[in-house]
Amino acid sequence: MLRAKNKNQDFEKIQEKARRLEALIRISKDIQENEKIQPISFNDFLFMASEEPDLVFRNIFQLFYDMIKHYIGDGEDDFEVTEDSVGFVKYNCTDLFYTGCDDPFFADRLFANRFMNLVEGFKKGIENNRIYLFEGPPGSGKSTFLNNLLLKLEEYSKTRWGTMYETLWKLDIEKIKGSEHLGSKLHKLAAETNDPELSDQLKNLSAKNKYLEIGCPNHDHPILQVPKSFRKKFLDELIPSKQFKEKLFNTKEYEWVLKDNPCSICTSIYTHLFEKVGDPMLVFNMVNARRMTFNRKFGIGVSVFNPGDQRMIKPISNPNLQKSISDLLKTDDIKYIYSDLANTNNGVMALMDIKENNIERLKSLHGIISDGVHKVETIEEKITSLFMGLVNPEDKIHFENVKSFQDRIITTNIPYILDYNTEVEIYQNKFGKKLESWFLPRVLKNFAKIIISSRLNTLSPAIEKWLSKPEIYSKYQDRNFLLLKMDIYTGKIPDWLTEEDLRRFSRQVRKDILGESESEGKMGFSGRQSLSVFNSFLLKNAKQENLFTMDLVTEFFDKMPELKKQVPDGFIESLVHLYDYNVLQEVKESVYYYNEKQISRDILNYIYAVNFDPGTTINCEYTGDVIDLDEDYFKNIEAIFLGTTSTLKERRSYRDDIQTEYITNTLSQDIKVKGKKITDTELYTTLFQKYTRNLKENALAPYNENKNFRNAIMDFGNESFKKYDSRLRRDVTLLISNLQTKFGYNQQGAIQLSVYVLDKDLAKKY
Repeated sequence: MLRAKNKNQDFEKIQEKARRLEALIRISKDIQENEKIQPISFNDFLFMASEEPDLVFRNIFQLFYDMIKHYIGDGEDDFEVTEDSVGFVKYNCTDLFYTGCDDPFFADRLFANRFMNLVEGFKKGIENNRIYLFEGPPGSGKSTFLNNLLLKLEEYSKTRWGTMYETLWKLDIEKIKGSEHLGSKLHKLAAETNDPELSDQLKNLSAKNKYLEIGCPNHDHPILQVPKSFRKKFLDELIPSKQFKEKLFNTKEYEWVLKDNPCSICTSIYTHLFEKVGDPMLVFNMVNARRMTFNRKFGIGVSVFNPGDQRMIKPISNPNLQKSISDLLKTDDIKYIYSDLANTNNGVMALMDIKENNIERLKSLHGIISDGVHKVETIEEKITSLFMGLVNPEDKIHFENVKSFQDRIITTNIPYILDYNTEVEIYQNKFGKKLESWFLPRVLKNFAKIIISSRLNTLSPAIEKWLSKPEIYSKYQDRNFLLLKMDIYTGKIPDWLTEEDLRRFSRQVRKDILGESESEGKMGFSGRQSLSVFNSFLLKNAKQENLFTMDLVTEFFDKMPELKKQVPDGFIESLVHLYDYNVLQEVKESVYYYNEKQISRDILNYIYAVNFDPGTTINCEYTGDVIDLDEDYFKNIEAIFLGTTSTLKERRSYRDDIQTEYITNTLSQDIKVKGKKITDTELYTTLFQKYTRNLKENALAPYNENKNFRNAIMDFGNESFKKYDSRLRRDVTLLISNLQTKFGYNQQGAIQLSVYVLDKDLAKKY
């Protein structure tokens, strides 16, 4: 028995060792597949270039653009007031700045658009001789942004789509030296010996001494080794794609392929090899291509300098390799020296804050970017890198008054977050994804709006110029219209704007408002302060059994005067007014039961009727109704859309707009081209929403003075709810159910909100 037990234990140990070995083999294969950078011959490289020229012919600017598009995509413009979009696109930056990052960076819509506009210039090849600085106040996340950006560049460069090629010289010593070469002698000796073991050893020694490998320290693209004067003709014959050749030969983006020269080291090697072997084909056979490495840790492809890092002045050399090159080619004319900038040539060099030693680094880069070259001892070194940096506003004094810098530095703002949706994402990242379930809907976003209000300018010339009668919004807007601006910054246009102001919201107005964001987000609560304030709020209300309400938020700031003084005067009060207005609409929408079929019929008749003049009789092709059109018909239905105080001129103007929209878009595009039903068109949907919204305005009137209605809400879900009459139970059940299904409340939140609306008597307030 004991012997059998020992055998089983031995067998289990063997199995365990086998499992570990299999795991090691699997991970070894994975690493080999993902990390290998084996060089390929120039001939194989050219085959790849002919098959996939878009992937092969890339410099750092094109690679960077492709990397950003890989992680972010094209985005979508979810709101266009006119056909001419202002390009305020909704981008999903999660994969670039969040996924797989130890410290996520949250890009709001404003910054995402700034960043993508900058990157578009890289693709076009028009912004290559610049230094790109990202400016923002302390606590705006600049360092996190740049760290994550460079991390993703390293990650992308290891994928098939992110491969960029550099030159590796693999000099065939035998072809250069002939029979006198040690490798040749060893190979001959191996063939002559009768000892197989010794023969194998000699062959191995021969192979090791066959090549001298010289990596280009400047990371020259392999195609640059083809002499410039022959390059265009060669590529014309090599690449079959006419579409790509059109781009290659005629756009700024690919100008480098035809105009750039190889570095001094590669040029010297090519020249002396050609003199030695006398055949360009033999020279090209010694050119290899390998994947370029991007490794921030070792400063290859990516180098990041902190202000305290010492500057390297002395050239970099390799004495052993220098001796091997000189001995092989029998010349001292090939100088294997380069600067530290060569490590990031065709890569990224980044400066973390323009302070201390980075001030001098920045100044030294100016000349390099202007001319594209600098001296390493007596040799000219060409540098084409993506130079990036971070700067605090107060550190701009080191370069902003230097005239020669003004056309060389491109600055992009990274302010504090100005999008309340993004601010909430930051809270959720810090305190957990379930955070929003602790609050009544809208309340968490309202907390974020209070924080963001401290970061905005209180004056907005663009909004003042836009709104025709700003006083009509006083019940639910702050006097500076920061709440309106915040919505626009998220891409949302509030539905409470009047028809006139919506018409006046032109492309230029929207562009002007978005342009104001460039001077905002530089003051107020920083990102770190915002998290600290929010944490204080959670701690103060930790024992709260109910969901967090607006009352708790306002009470928190009222009792923290040192915080409230950073918020514009009257803003929190206006925020509460807007919240009250919105939740009142939600409750009205939820308690109101309307005849959807009749409303639909009224709207279809109106859409058809606007195409005819008063005094005519029509047969609506959408409903079959026969209608005698007169001004009273139009007045009754248009009063629902525009209000009972609307004038004849306003109603006719509105009617004309509906007719224009119907003819130019609904009928000619949605119905005839896209094959939509009239009830699926945007015009119908918009009118239906306005109609029902205005009808529900008086939905709460029967319940305002009804105490039983409030009591029934409080008893909902309990046994005592059954004591109320059937109609009241139906109305309360409809209210609670609709608040849950339409607006995202849970049962507890729906009850809390309903009581809040009744107790505050909001129906009379608005």
